[in-house]
Amino acid sequence: MDRVKARFEVLDERFQRCNGDEWVERLWTGGRWTEGPAYFAAGRYLVFSDIPNDRMLRYDELTGAVGVFRQPSNYANGHTVDRAGRLVSCEHGTRRVTRTEHDGSVTVLAERIDGKRFNSPNDIVEHSDGSLWFTDPSYGIDTDYEGYQAPSEIGACHVYRLDPATGEVRVVADDFERPNGLAFSADERQLYIVDTRRKHLRRFDVGAGGALSGGEVFGTCDNGSFDGVRLDDGGRVWVAAHDGLHCFDPDGTLIGKLLVPEVVANFTFGGPRRNDLYICASSSLYSIRVNVQAARYPATSATRSAAGPAGTSTSS
Repeated sequence: MDRVKARFEVLDERFQRCNGDEWVERLWTGGRWTEGPAYFAAGRYLVFSDIPNDRMLRYDELTGAVGVFRQPSNYANGHTVDRAGRLVSCEHGTRRVTRTEHDGSVTVLAERIDGKRFNSPNDIVEHSDGSLWFTDPSYGIDTDYEGYQAPSEIGACHVYRLDPATGEVRVVADDFERPNGLAFSADERQLYIVDTRRKHLRRFDVGAGGALSGGEVFGTCDNGSFDGVRLDDGGRVWVAAHDGLHCFDPDGTLIGKLLVPEVVANFTFGGPRRNDLYICASSSLYSIRVNVQAARYPATSATRSAAGPAGTSTSS
């Protein structure tokens, strides 16, 4: 493990309380393009992807060890942990969304819409109603680097809502060039979605039945392009960019940056108090403890019955 001096670039005084450790720790290096971190609170470990090397890795928070979680991984990219504690993954190679069950078996949740294969599912989040929302750019079929080069059967790059109970998949946003990272606000009334090609982060209102409206540009990237996105407990929106993590106030003001030595693809909050940032940046996995925590999301009815009252359970 090595470390570099933490650099919090304050652009607005509201970012002052968002600082943290003096050092950013590099926990592991040796990947080609790390992505998709998902934190398992019960096991105190992180699963993340090394896409071009066709593997998923596992970082143990207690020992610091990193090992192979799955290889081949079907060029898996983004992941999330559902409210039942299962890993849900976007696979470039098979162009599908899968779920790893508690016994280690893999369930295919979706691989087509209207009979056509997806391009290469990229990033995914869960809503408290159990639905899974994912983006589908074409990075996994553009070349053989992160998947298998192939023509798009859909002919566009959309955002989808998947109902795992019924298998129904429907388009919720169809005006993106390259949809990428996405995240709900804590109350799930807004959905933030990155359009990497346009360098934008957009904000949608979430209506009844999952209908989206609005979609105005919330923020524009001033260094490279945006990728992954997460919210903290103050409603601030953190987005991965080429120079690190950009932090936006809920009003849309860019208030500061956490600068990272490599190009950042994605990140997540973890740790027992949800205030450790795990950052996938180019060839490495970084970590820093900050003064903010991950946003708390509603629990599903199933989670409430298993884990106590709403608000007592957490997810990544």
